[in-house]
Amino acid sequence: MKKYIIIAIVASILTSCATSSVNRGTQYALMYEEKPTSIVVMPPINQTNHVEAKDYFYTTMYVPLCEKGYYVYSPMLTMEMFQTESAYDAELFLEGDLSQFRNVLGADAAMFTIIKSWKRNNVGGKLTAGVEYILRSTKTGEILYQREGLIKVDTSVNSGGGGLLGLVVNAVATAAATAATDKVVAGRKCTAFVLADMPEGKYGTMFDKDQGLAAGKKYITATVK
Repeated sequence: MKKYIIIAIVASILTSCATSSVNRGTQYALMYEEKPTSIVVMPPINQTNHVEAKDYFYTTMYVPLCEKGYYVYSPMLTMEMFQTESAYDAELFLEGDLSQFRNVLGADAAMFTIIKSWKRNNVGGKLTAGVEYILRSTKTGEILYQREGLIKVDTSVNSGGGGLLGLVVNAVATAAATAATDKVVAGRKCTAFVLADMPEGKYGTMFDKDQGLAAGKKYITATVK
């Protein structure tokens, strides 16, 4: 019996650690070929019923992309240009010509995000965001990077108390923490997690050195703190 239990545990560990067997150099070959340095963040494409999701998620992209070693045009500074050039509706450019962003801004690539779901569970202490990320070259129009994630941001609180009273206290604390969690913070955590396997840019310590690292699956689900 113990033998089967050990086998089951080992199988579970191997399954939980499984990832794509393809390395980044193969899966994101065009990234290493073009070596984009600067990225313009396009206004998110919102497919949810939360109208405000588009605006608050837009600002979540700047920090994670900068941390990956890219020069990112400030979303606040580019917003006026998008509105002037009728580019606020990123749907029009998702598969269209991006040369104007290269000509006007000098951007090497444009990052599109499609918000597919956004759910908040105050009692359960979870913020769930489903987002697809698509990075396209402004030079060739090719997709350089694409990945989608369904990420749960855990905001649950454990006060350490036991019994029925402890459960009530924990539930109240969790609801308050989830309600108070900034949507931008949750979106930023989602973005950082999904883009974890994105090849680093020119200003990153692993620039042009991470081709041999494992690439992640195209679609992932996870819970992050």
